[in-house]
Amino acid sequence: MDRNKQIKKASWIGIIGNIVLSTAKISVGIFSGSMAVIGDGIDSATDIAMSMITLFAAKIMTRPPDAEHPYGYGRAETVATKLLSFMIFFAGAQFMISTISRFQRIESLQKPDIAAVYVILASVAGKLVLSRVQHYMAQKSGSAMIGAIAKNMQNDILISLAVLLGLAFTFMMDLPIMDLLTALGISIWVMKSALSIFMETSSEVMEKTRDLSIYDTLFEIVSSVEGAHHPHRTRVRKFGDLLYIDIDIEVDGELKVKQAHLIAHELERKIHSEIEEVYDIMVHIEPLGCTMKDEKFGLSQEIINRTKNEKGEN
Repeated sequence: MDRNKQIKKASWIGIIGNIVLSTAKISVGIFSGSMAVIGDGIDSATDIAMSMITLFAAKIMTRPPDAEHPYGYGRAETVATKLLSFMIFFAGAQFMISTISRFQRIESLQKPDIAAVYVILASVAGKLVLSRVQHYMAQKSGSAMIGAIAKNMQNDILISLAVLLGLAFTFMMDLPIMDLLTALGISIWVMKSALSIFMETSSEVMEKTRDLSIYDTLFEIVSSVEGAHHPHRTRVRKFGDLLYIDIDIEVDGELKVKQAHLIAHELERKIHSEIEEVYDIMVHIEPLGCTMKDEKFGLSQEIINRTKNEKGEN
């Protein structure tokens, strides 16, 4: 199964599962009078929207590069994931406003019906299954979108457990206000989760490299190619699950153009064979010893080592 089909499959699993859970929790929440259960249901409803947007993005990502998008449509995944973060934050903020307004009528609060407990127990079990499935599909496909959904579903389990704890206090201590306090905590948690997803996608938009080991691998490959020296100005860009690589190497300045081209071609072949997710490679050739001291673009082994030392990774 290719990556796009895996993303679509994971999305449909999320949509169907969350429709069932969201409908059950919102309905029982209204019936039982529990704001916390309604909030949990609203959170599950945002998961439905997340999966639907993921389906839409998966369709866009399959488009081939064109004149207006020479790098293709891989960034659709990042844009969709960022949109999801806004939706999650909005849902959390709206629910917080609704919960705070209920505090103004605190004297009329009633203890929720016991049905609220049963639906939350079912929710914990359902979300546990869904989160594991989504996490597996995210690892298999390498999709940041599915990873964000899996992370949100893991948060949902904690939210449902918090609701369950709030209901326990409500029934044992006869304190209906605990239901509102739990609901308020849920809204804060939902907004925090949204901010976390937003920051992760921002790192990708800003071309941040989370794992510098990809550069170590590239430099090792260069060293294994006869005639290729001093890799520098190396840049790796991620589009969805694919990598675009720009790299400069030095070769003997006395070589003919065809000979230098063969070295570059061999380097490209080795990179493709050893790094599966590479989509495109641009190799620039310079004569041996032609070092531009004022170069400010890309990375070399010296820069990678210095960065690791600063982070204490060596």
